[in-house]
Amino acid sequence: MATEQKFIGFNKTYFTGQETNYILEAVAKRKISGNGYFTLKCQEFFEKKYGFRKCLLTTSCTDALEMAAILLDVQSGDEIIIPSYTFVSTANAFVLRGAKIIFIDSSAQHPNMDAEAIEKLITPKTKAIVPVHYAGMACDMEKIMTLANKHNLFVVEDAAQSIDSYFKDKPLGGIGHLAAFSFHETKNIISGEGGMLVINDQRFEKRAEIIWEKGTNRSAFFKGEVDKYGWVDIGSSFLPSDIIAAFLFAQLENLSDIQKKRIHIWERYNNGLKNLEKNKKAKLPTIPDYATNNAHMFYLDCLHEATKDRLMMHLKEKGINAVFHYLSLHKSPFYSDKHDGRQLPWSDHYSTCLVRLPFYYELSADDQDYIIQSINDFYHS
Repeated sequence: MATEQKFIGFNKTYFTGQETNYILEAVAKRKISGNGYFTLKCQEFFEKKYGFRKCLLTTSCTDALEMAAILLDVQSGDEIIIPSYTFVSTANAFVLRGAKIIFIDSSAQHPNMDAEAIEKLITPKTKAIVPVHYAGMACDMEKIMTLANKHNLFVVEDAAQSIDSYFKDKPLGGIGHLAAFSFHETKNIISGEGGMLVINDQRFEKRAEIIWEKGTNRSAFFKGEVDKYGWVDIGSSFLPSDIIAAFLFAQLENLSDIQKKRIHIWERYNNGLKNLEKNKKAKLPTIPDYATNNAHMFYLDCLHEATKDRLMMHLKEKGINAVFHYLSLHKSPFYSDKHDGRQLPWSDHYSTCLVRLPFYYELSADDQDYIIQSINDFYHS
């Protein structure tokens, strides 16, 4: 009898066990629309744990970025500096407001934006810089904030992958004027879909709530600050259901345990594959001195596209579902004819050479050893 082929998926949703209890509690409260009991608890969690000035849960990180673009009053012709190596939402949120995206290359050391290349891209039309903390590892926020202050620019952190990660002693998402987090099911802490806008600049606090509440001052009404509410600004339906927030809160209560396990898995990958880098066959993730590691993902830079393709095929044959990641946005069908023609070689390099390995809380040591052995066998052969 043939033995059954092993299959290890790329991601597996982790449940703490308390999610359904909190969902039932939310239902029992008979208030499952947005801005309910669990929504407030989640927002308070982030404000207290990380010192964020104000947090608003959203239905996605995309929504949080779109709110940021509205808050910055992005207009047609404004220029926004964004890495090309990122998910489309990072750019799309600003394109929707009419902005011109100025794509910046990644660093040779890691997929984050090359902070040294920012200043030469700044023009009188530049309105904001949007650093993306790839794999939860911080961009050089000291340099970025210094440039922003020098040129009177806003900074919106795309912290989609960055929960519980730091630049020096500052939590990611708490440094720029605004920040956006994701709780998509592939992230460390999840709610299926879901996100959060962080407001670190007092100027945006009141308007953020109005935009969040479809352009009304409804939040002020329920706080007793106005005697009636009406339509006072643009906005949209950015609030998630309190059922989503209930699920999220169960995850947040277990943040320390989840992070401890994920860091353990990350370190096992790093230890098991470090000879590949030592022998210059592949590169492992680089953690800058100023950054911490929240173990969002583990990736290999295969150095050459052909090697990446062969490795992925080898792993597929072994029943291991590894994936490649972003494609350079400046070469996308939508934006290629709008790009200014600059070459962004490191963005293209990561687009063609980077492989993400299976990574989730319940990844067993045996399965992880099998993945590590399969990769080492590939390179040894």
